[in-house]
Amino acid sequence: MDNTLSQQLTPSQKRAVFHIEGPLLVLAGPGSGKTRVITHRIAALVDSGVRPYNICAITFTNKAAEEMRQRAAALGASGGAHISTFHSLCVRILRRYAGSAGVRPNFSIYDASDQARCMKQAVKDCELDATNFPPARMLDAISTLKNKLVDAESFRDYADDFFSKTLAKVYLRYQLILNERNGLDFDDLLLRTAFLLDSWPDVCSELSNRFKFLLIDEYQDTNHAQYRIASALASQHGNICATGDPDQSIYGWRGADIHNILAFETDWPDATIVKLEENFRSTPNILTVADSLIGHNHKRKLKKLLPTRQKDKDVVITASEDEAAEAGSVVRHIEELTATGASLNDIAVFYRVNSMSRVLEEAFIRSKIVYQVVRGVEFYNRKEIRDLLAYLKVLVNPDDEIALLRIINTPARGIGKVTIDRLRAYAARNQLSLFEALKHAERIDSLSKNAKARLAAFVDILRRFEKDTAGPVGPVAERLFEESGLAVALRAAADQGKDALENVNELINAAADYDRQAEQPSLIDYLQQISLFSDTDAYDPASGRVALMTLHAAKGLEFENVFIVGVEEGLLPHEKTNSYEDTDELEEERRLFFVGITRAKTGLYISYARYRTIRGQLLRTIPSRFLFELGCSFTEPADHDDDYDHEDHEQDQPGRGPPSARFTAGQLVQHESFGLGRVKEFIDIGENSIVVVKFNTGQTKSLMLKYTDLVGPF
Repeated sequence: MDNTLSQQLTPSQKRAVFHIEGPLLVLAGPGSGKTRVITHRIAALVDSGVRPYNICAITFTNKAAEEMRQRAAALGASGGAHISTFHSLCVRILRRYAGSAGVRPNFSIYDASDQARCMKQAVKDCELDATNFPPARMLDAISTLKNKLVDAESFRDYADDFFSKTLAKVYLRYQLILNERNGLDFDDLLLRTAFLLDSWPDVCSELSNRFKFLLIDEYQDTNHAQYRIASALASQHGNICATGDPDQSIYGWRGADIHNILAFETDWPDATIVKLEENFRSTPNILTVADSLIGHNHKRKLKKLLPTRQKDKDVVITASEDEAAEAGSVVRHIEELTATGASLNDIAVFYRVNSMSRVLEEAFIRSKIVYQVVRGVEFYNRKEIRDLLAYLKVLVNPDDEIALLRIINTPARGIGKVTIDRLRAYAARNQLSLFEALKHAERIDSLSKNAKARLAAFVDILRRFEKDTAGPVGPVAERLFEESGLAVALRAAADQGKDALENVNELINAAADYDRQAEQPSLIDYLQQISLFSDTDAYDPASGRVALMTLHAAKGLEFENVFIVGVEEGLLPHEKTNSYEDTDELEEERRLFFVGITRAKTGLYISYARYRTIRGQLLRTIPSRFLFELGCSFTEPADHDDDYDHEDHEQDQPGRGPPSARFTAGQLVQHESFGLGRVKEFIDIGENSIVVVKFNTGQTKSLMLKYTDLVGPF
């Protein structure tokens, strides 16, 4: 490797980059140059004689994979190396070994909306009430099982209670629907690949020999299926390099297992461990509060964040009366920053849940501050986009019944429900797919002559594009938009169709961009990329707008100035985490806050509201316990009785509770509104101490002693 490149690395980075054979764990703190290490390591491997063809680098977002490819290319080392997300790698493997994996190579990848449709059908087919067995809950439960590599048949065999047996029945039906439609959901991509590698030793050996050097980014975010895939791919040679940080593991809710990185040395006893502790992103004051916060977690690898920049601004913690005042405070700070030359590109606002963006957007609109909400998958959920993509999906996979039913009468071509029902009945009687039945519509006696003609015309549209699935996608999408009648329908909609037309044009432009960048463009590959698109992939760093996003979406990004709003008990940590009873979930919420903090380079602004509107009611909030773990002092402002009606908030005034009292878990207490309950936890933070109580009503409440009437313990 070029000496100049080597000189750009710190001693710890060099150790990671120039380690060749054997397992390697790189514990990379935020802003420590992790991507640089991975890309330089690829270049170092090639320089040592390893063929790029034998290198596989895996990360978690398309954006991160593209950045890796570009950086590796700049080092002259990317040609032939496989750099992608886990899911993209699994798609490639499953298409290559479809027969062994038990799938057809032209399978569709079903997104959340498609999965919901299949699950609704499964619940209905099992003659269950969707109110008692909500499809969303069923999908979550099945996703958890798949991430643990439990298939439908295995789960059926050990289901032993009413809910489990019902879930097993739904799981089996849901999977059958997917199979009939030649569709895989996101979890199937991992599950089937893991089963393939486990069940077919020759396939596992072939892939392990192909990918003789495995580099896995964000290893702390792998779930059990991904862990098994990585272990299998490295089984022949042990050349696995896992890069990550337990302190940034924030996806436990979707199956990520922090133990995978914590137990790396146990799995690979001869592993070399390298810590990247120097932080090149944030100023010392930001790193100090981040270190103080994360030090309260137990499940971690001990390391420090060592600053390389000079101290600048202090961390600002702001208390506002309510969410509107909080949004106004954010706006004022942003106006001050831009007045001193700060770019809107370098400013971001993070929040715990998407619903918190509304009041911020309203404040930005009033102040004429341009912004982008980073929730990119919404573009692909627009009707006109889903309509055109459905046409493209049917070209690749005619058995995709969800896509086919979406377009059969879109735009309206006189094919109604009666015609479709008769078509489906014919398909069921003759054990045909819906598309096969379509092609034989002239044989269906129950259909009228006009209906047969309309179906034949629809099939003819699709047949014109049968040979266009290989090659550039942009021209196909543009022609199909016109010849399907979608373009005519949107133009006829006048003003209502104007935005939709612009959106479709944006999609066609994106397809053309894909064509220019892909080595071998194909419709199946393009649809795969879209199906694996994430919110973070939609972030445009050059938009000239303030970025608004959830803390989860902020992972992997960085900004000069960061605002984190709503740092309150019930929001961060979130009420749904059961954080008072589950230390693991509480630690994950703390890691989420840590991730948000460490996105900031120079300015960090943290805020909470003393009152927040929840389900239409203005309720008193409690500052998050995490604020008291930052190691910097802040004072909660005094009450402003003039701002609020005294009677409405009388129970919230200081002095009513015993702020000097101490409680221990298990004690019985009584509240004037919630009744009897038992203490779950006492958080001693002086005058702001919090007692967490589980009441006999089943509710768990966090109560700040100085604002509550709590009698006891008894």
